[in-house]
Amino acid sequence: MAAAGAMSEFRIHHDVNELLSLLHVRGGDGAEGYIDLLQKHRTPYVTTTVSAHSAKVKLAEFSKTPEDFLRKYEELKSKNVRNLDPLVYLLSKLCEDKETLQFLQQNAKERSESSANTTSTTTTSYSLPQTSTKMSMQELDELRKKLGNVTASSNAPLPAEVTRKMLRDKHNKKNPTQPNPVFPNWVYDRPALIGDFITSPTPQGEPAVPVGTLPLGTQEQALVEDLLFVLIGVDGRDITAQPVLGRQNRSFIVDPTLDMSVKELVNRILPVASYYSTITRFIEEKSSFEYGQVNHALTAAMRTLMKEYLILVTQLEHLQRQGLLSLQKLWFYIQPTMRTMEILSSIASSVDKGECMGGSTLSLLHDRTFNYTGDSQAQELCLYLTKAASVPYFEILEKWIYRGIIKDPYSEFMVEEHELQKEKIQEDYNDKYWDQRYTIVQHRIPSFLQKMADKILSTGKYLNVVRECGRDVTCPDAKEVLYTLKERAYVEQIEKAYNYASKVLLDFLMEEKELVSRLRSIKHYFLMDKGDFFVHFMDLTEEEMKKPVDDIVPPRLEALLELALRMSTANTDPFKDDLKIDLMPHDVITQLLRVLAIETKQEKAIINADPPDVALSGLEAFSFDYIVKWPLSLIINRKALTRYQMLFRHMFYCKHVERLLCNVWISNKDFRQYSLHSAKWFAAAFALRQRMLNFVQNIQYYMMFEVMEPTWHIMENNLKTASNIDDVLCHHTSFLDNCLKDCMLTNPELLRIFSKLMSVCVMFTNCMQRFTQSMRLERLSMEQGTMDEPSAQSEQADEPEKKKLTTKFLADHADSLQTDASFEATISKFDSNFSMLLLDLLDKLSIYSTNDCEHSMISIIYRLDFNGFYTERLERMAIERSQKAAA
Repeated sequence: MAAAGAMSEFRIHHDVNELLSLLHVRGGDGAEGYIDLLQKHRTPYVTTTVSAHSAKVKLAEFSKTPEDFLRKYEELKSKNVRNLDPLVYLLSKLCEDKETLQFLQQNAKERSESSANTTSTTTTSYSLPQTSTKMSMQELDELRKKLGNVTASSNAPLPAEVTRKMLRDKHNKKNPTQPNPVFPNWVYDRPALIGDFITSPTPQGEPAVPVGTLPLGTQEQALVEDLLFVLIGVDGRDITAQPVLGRQNRSFIVDPTLDMSVKELVNRILPVASYYSTITRFIEEKSSFEYGQVNHALTAAMRTLMKEYLILVTQLEHLQRQGLLSLQKLWFYIQPTMRTMEILSSIASSVDKGECMGGSTLSLLHDRTFNYTGDSQAQELCLYLTKAASVPYFEILEKWIYRGIIKDPYSEFMVEEHELQKEKIQEDYNDKYWDQRYTIVQHRIPSFLQKMADKILSTGKYLNVVRECGRDVTCPDAKEVLYTLKERAYVEQIEKAYNYASKVLLDFLMEEKELVSRLRSIKHYFLMDKGDFFVHFMDLTEEEMKKPVDDIVPPRLEALLELALRMSTANTDPFKDDLKIDLMPHDVITQLLRVLAIETKQEKAIINADPPDVALSGLEAFSFDYIVKWPLSLIINRKALTRYQMLFRHMFYCKHVERLLCNVWISNKDFRQYSLHSAKWFAAAFALRQRMLNFVQNIQYYMMFEVMEPTWHIMENNLKTASNIDDVLCHHTSFLDNCLKDCMLTNPELLRIFSKLMSVCVMFTNCMQRFTQSMRLERLSMEQGTMDEPSAQSEQADEPEKKKLTTKFLADHADSLQTDASFEATISKFDSNFSMLLLDLLDKLSIYSTNDCEHSMISIIYRLDFNGFYTERLERMAIERSQKAAA
């Protein structure tokens, strides 16, 4: 359900953006504001037959051409168009909202005006003569032909052989190894085999004497004989069939000289012949393999019913030969069959017009069966047809929900399989194997399975994963699924299959593949759970990490990683050998900003930006990677690993900055031996270093112990209660998303400020190293001065060499010597920059923690401003901001 909810949220986001684009709406809160409103006010409202009817009446009254609207509605309804009634209901609500209606009308007017020029250049146009001149007959005929061609080409359906070829090519393209079987050409080339009327341009066997001139009894006998022929698809002498154009119903020409009473009875019976023609054509066309198994099963059921009809006509012919059948008796005997033929013809026409196959055919049949409630005979007939047509569909469904296998040679089933490689799930960040290997095709879902579609998809997917791991699984509760108007019957069977599939896959991943242990192993390394391992690793790789990334030898880093793993408590981890080194092309801040810029205005600018001139150091490019095999790669896929990497790189860099600041503290011990005249700026530098160290350590503590640990425990507890793999995916993704968000990695504004703060800290440590070096140079120069004084006889031999080395060192580092004034100015500048950025960060955090309800971020403020040092300035900034907003 969580996955369905996420999918629904994505769908809303996509639809809102597309709607805003179509309506040219700009400004305001953008799509996000409308999406929030929609999600808050969304209700599970289902359009009923009553509400749809009232909405249809309301729209017809509102329309300038109600007849055209109703005609179009009935046409779409006959084609079984999905979501037609909800759309009509929505349009009726829009008609009531005058403001929205006015805006839509204005928008439509602007769009039509703007597209008028482009339409004239891009569409086929026909030149009309000027209104001032009269049209000749030849021009009128040409115009009529052109208009007729346009109308015919837009309305006429494709010939049956073209449709069959298109369906065959589509199937063969999808399944090149399993081509569709094809009927031989003679089946279609011999119309006499079809059983429908064979129309010819000149009627054959015309009577020499008009039938209307004969006595009434003779007329009746002649018409009875004609009708018996017409009822089985053969032209009579006085009743002939008209050629059929497209999907029109068959019409007939009756001799106009007939007596009116006879003619009236004939016209009552002729619709049965028309129904017969429609049903026969449908059976012959949809029996072809190209139209799928469901339509084939439907035509087989119709053929059975038609046999009963032909038996009735044969019995009537027997009565006619005995002279016992009058026109009135024929009408009497044919009436019970008329309703059956009408229903069959209506279904055939609807399936044909809607170009229904598979699930859409079953939807149409189910809706008809349901709508005939109250007419037991019609409902029983539709129920028979639906049961017969659903057999092949349910056979595919059974294989899918009981074994995880799709055998759908004619693309009729609601679940469609796509050729995707499961190996790519570990390599490609955008690989969507779990979401796209098997997908739901909406128009193939039978309406009676619509509510269960997601569970049907998930059931087969779960079993399929286990099957691909080499284990044969079959649901122990497997029973034949049969169509019934009582939906609960097959709903219970699908529920049982779903529960079994969920348990099988979950147990397989949790117990046999040790998913939780794997996640703990990843946590040890990517979330820096093993402190002693990282101390060893950073000590071992310190010199290597300082090099430019191009100069680093990865195998050397791998060897040092192996050594650190063996020397620390990580040695007890059974999955430690799956940890690998990865040198990334961007630093962590650039990587995060590129991810955050996806589908925004800044995306192109960031992607097309020139690479920085300064080469990355090994430390900036460093990250871990992890080897995960199928089927665990469904959960720990490349997208999840990338999120782990971003968290790790962020924390690893913080740990690096902390080490730099600690090294400054160690080197500062040397300053104690210097004269007191430097104590003032020394004290300022020591205080600033301590503030920076306090900042970095508190940020690390917040991320590790107030974000990651609690969120991890929540996820671990949720995994214990998870009932299926989609829940596991959802909990794991939610854990990573919450960690990224609460660690300030999803907010570009906070990320930039934090990046600048870390840069200031690194620059400060570099500066302090230079200061230390400068102090050492001063000390060396003072020592050089004392070398000129008399020394002990034993040391006199070494003095020239020592003096020479000292002079050389001073010459090489002469540019590092700085005055106390410049030291003090530099420290003061660092202090002001750090304080300004830290205040900015705290201010932004206070805004996000109150406005966006990000309450976890307020913990950083409490930790960094524990003694209220920044409180006064933060309050002043808040007052200034409110004054600006008021102005």
